[in-house]
Amino acid sequence: MARKKKEDSKLQGISRLLTDATIGITDLVESMHQSVVHPPFLPSTPIQHLITNISGIAYKNIRWTTKLIGSTVDKALGKFVSLSSTMKTTEEREILQSVLNGVVGDYLEETENPLGINMQFRKEGKTIPLDKKSITKAYPTIHGKIILMVHGSCMNDMQWTRKEHNHGIALAEELQKTPIFLHYNSGLHVSTNGQKLNQLLEELLLNWPVPVQELTILAHSMGGLVSRSAIYYAEQQEKSWTKHLKKVVFLGTPHHGAPLEKAGNYLDVVLEAVPYAKPFARLGKIRSAGVTDLRYGNLLDTDWKNNDRFKMQGDKSQHISLPKKVSCYSIAGVAGKETKSNIKQLLGDNMVGVKSALGQHENPDKNLSFKKKNTWIAYENKHLDLLNTPEVYAKIKAWML
Repeated sequence: MARKKKEDSKLQGISRLLTDATIGITDLVESMHQSVVHPPFLPSTPIQHLITNISGIAYKNIRWTTKLIGSTVDKALGKFVSLSSTMKTTEEREILQSVLNGVVGDYLEETENPLGINMQFRKEGKTIPLDKKSITKAYPTIHGKIILMVHGSCMNDMQWTRKEHNHGIALAEELQKTPIFLHYNSGLHVSTNGQKLNQLLEELLLNWPVPVQELTILAHSMGGLVSRSAIYYAEQQEKSWTKHLKKVVFLGTPHHGAPLEKAGNYLDVVLEAVPYAKPFARLGKIRSAGVTDLRYGNLLDTDWKNNDRFKMQGDKSQHISLPKKVSCYSIAGVAGKETKSNIKQLLGDNMVGVKSALGQHENPDKNLSFKKKNTWIAYENKHLDLLNTPEVYAKIKAWML
């Protein structure tokens, strides 16, 4: 019955999303219509105004009808019972939901859409309630050494397994650790997820069934920013879980931003500047708060509050140093073979540049200053290759010994 209700709510979530998307497209078409009927920089005639008024009625009818149909479908799906009992969660559906959350996750949470992901710890795709009995049930053989796996943008906890390899499971088996996987909505602000993770980790360690000896974090891509944000807020609030944190390993983390999001910001500005293309600028502004945080590697609420996140502006994020009592390591990927090419260094693993992944900034005051022996460049590794390449795993293992 619980699964049926969950599937029904997801169907309702899809219905609401389609309703909102239809209304959004209608708004876009109306804006384009007005741009064509009323050319920029030219006066409009009475006939042009009449055309706009008549078409405006049509667009209003489309919105009203869409909302009415959407409301009816939503209620019908709430009573839907015939098929949902046989539905099963599949890995493919989990992936699609994770991508959707990465792209519009802030919108899903704002509208309380059932497709939104709630932050949780999981094992093999199943939620682990944070009480001693449930944790013990999830881990019959449990260790005091914990390794937390934090995934990247548009991904989920199960995607740590790639090409039949999972860094977390392999490290746990070889180093006698207990792996636990974070699952979260990557479309929310990094700082929002950081604060949520801070609270969850405090609860997790307080309820760990055996004495905690150490906590290690292995984070991929955005997961590294979320982890740094969580550590910052935990230190500010003097949370006890940071006392157990010994090591953090970052894989392809955009500490100082990702070039693709910076390019997206440039595109926003260009579209806004061209009169006939201006209506399309709203398409670029669909991307989530989590995505725009990747522009400069935002970690804190103050990095984005009272700021237009789509406005072209320089890096105004507050510099947050690496935690002093924690050993931090970082791996940067480069898609091609070893080279001194500046272009390849800039592109890095095709998602994150080498300097950003290694915490290097053009402003020396913002350098993260990883110890040289704690950094490594993985050549011939694209962004996702960092999840399964044997050489990457060997380096992580050596650091965690």
